[in-house]
Amino acid sequence: MILYEYPFNERIRTYLRLEQLFKRLAVLVPREHPLDHHYAIQTLFEIMDVASRADMKSDVLKDLDRQKQSLAGFRGNPAISEAALDTVISQLDACFSQIADVPGKPGQSLTENDWLMAIRSRIGIPGGTCEFDLPAYFHWQHLNTAQRQAALTDWSRTLAPLAEALVLLLKMMRETGAPQKVVSTGGHFQQNLPQGRTFQLLRLRIDPSAGLIPEISGNRLMFSVRLMRLGEDHRLHPSGEDASFELALCA
Repeated sequence: MILYEYPFNERIRTYLRLEQLFKRLAVLVPREHPLDHHYAIQTLFEIMDVASRADMKSDVLKDLDRQKQSLAGFRGNPAISEAALDTVISQLDACFSQIADVPGKPGQSLTENDWLMAIRSRIGIPGGTCEFDLPAYFHWQHLNTAQRQAALTDWSRTLAPLAEALVLLLKMMRETGAPQKVVSTGGHFQQNLPQGRTFQLLRLRIDPSAGLIPEISGNRLMFSVRLMRLGEDHRLHPSGEDASFELALCA
């Protein structure tokens, strides 16, 4: 099954973008080729760009505190394991402290590295990191693998508190969604969202063998899914057929 996720607000949209970038970074750093490490550095810069929003740090801290307050309300509930509850709350506390203790925006310390910032100023230019433009970077790419990996790990460490907080917040949010099987009629499915509840994320799983691609749109009141099919002209066209898929709404 292919999983598609659709955020209902800009904050969750940003969290998902950062999650994707952190996953990419985690794949690239352990690799050995200098080209992989070039794209690891580029990914670091992309994370810094996304995380540089003025309210990014405060949003994450507020969400961590909100989750902690919500879980604290379950204390004394006989259906809830106190040990498990304490474990999750301690994880939230740890993430909160680590982010709060980092001065400035996530990754701000990297902006003080003139060598990295020289690469950042050129990496968006097509072919802008050639050896005649950045000889010091070209030299770095010829260091042994262990040296390059150590440097990348060190730079990534400054962003680790943000990555850990996002993993925890997104995991907890996704766990609130109960999957249900639905059927689209004529390739279209629409549903009103329950009043009095605020949903953050829609998760859709569909069988890849059907060859259908969901186009999702929505707001705080309703959402719709239109199933498309890639034609021979390499364009998406409405499928117009009934099909089933799995939906989960996460609060």
